[in-house]
Amino acid sequence: MFKQKIAVLTGAGMSQESGLQTFRDSDGLWEGHNVYDVATPDGWYSNKQLVLDFYNARRRQLVTAEPNEGHMGICELDKKYDTCIITQNVDDLHERAGSKNVIHLHGELFKVRSTVDEDLVYAWREDLKLGDLCEKGYQLRPHIVWFGENVPNLEIAAKEVMKADILLIIGTSLQVYPAASLVHYLAPGKPMYYIDPNPNISYEIARSYNLKIINQKASSGVSTLLKTLLD
Repeated sequence: MFKQKIAVLTGAGMSQESGLQTFRDSDGLWEGHNVYDVATPDGWYSNKQLVLDFYNARRRQLVTAEPNEGHMGICELDKKYDTCIITQNVDDLHERAGSKNVIHLHGELFKVRSTVDEDLVYAWREDLKLGDLCEKGYQLRPHIVWFGENVPNLEIAAKEVMKADILLIIGTSLQVYPAASLVHYLAPGKPMYYIDPNPNISYEIARSYNLKIINQKASSGVSTLLKTLLD
């Protein structure tokens, strides 16, 4: 049976109700750190131990987190739609909720990779330490896309949005590029739903798309949307 295609773009607000912090606070800090000290290649080369400690703490936090009702609700869409999730989050809560088709734009906390060969990626749930090496003998680093690095899955994600009949945007400010550019790949006239308690929509998007705003947090907003999409 033919299913319409839904692309779901999720950001930090999607996982906030699971106890995971948003990317950075209003003062520009991330868990008390300057973002550029822990999320840039320069930060890594300046102080590898600081960066490892930072992501080890995030990884330990993720182990104890659980998917929330928003994550679970998105899985309900699979009953009627061909669903693809494109997430800016580095957690695995979509997968743990049961979603199968998930594209991670900014990497994954439960993976690490070689500092020299980006194709050498390993599943990893323990603390990562200096001296942990890839099979070629090079230091491992968090499998995270830092500021200033390419976003390898961006082209794949753009193609999914281009094919979508409906685009859902949940818990993202649409301010972080290049991920924010994905909304512009939606075909003209296709419906776009934006779930966020404090929606930040540019005039261009509001004017150019068939936009519907649900001014709620992720879990309650997804529940509201399901009543529309699953009728």
